[in-house]
Amino acid sequence: VQLQASGGGLVQPGGSLRLSCVASGNWFSMDTMSWYRQAPGMERELVARSSPGTVADYADSVKGRFAISRDNTKNTVFLQMNSLKPEDTAVYYCSAMASTRERDNRLYRRRYWGQGTLVTVSS
Repeated sequence: VQLQASGGGLVQPGGSLRLSCVASGNWFSMDTMSWYRQAPGMERELVARSSPGTVADYADSVKGRFAISRDNTKNTVFLQMNSLKPEDTAVYYCSAMASTRERDNRLYRRRYWGQGTLVTVSS
């Protein structure tokens, strides 16, 4: 399973960006898809998470400003980021929980990561 994130860039405070993450490869099932971020010198933190059949959940710092969505027909998850603040500056990573069938014919559920896309909020 490979995840390819895109859409990062430089934006002024108050601006918007839309991140995309496309999953490719082979899997039996894919359930939770998430966005994390990591600012310089900080630990990686969960930003938003989308699980089938449940309401998306968000970090308190982004509630009301960010929205996660997914297009399962295109194996894509999005993160719409509005009213961006300098403290949103970070590398954003997409993540997916997917089950794959291995050589022993068993299903293994693992977390997969994209390569990260840099978001810089600055005037």
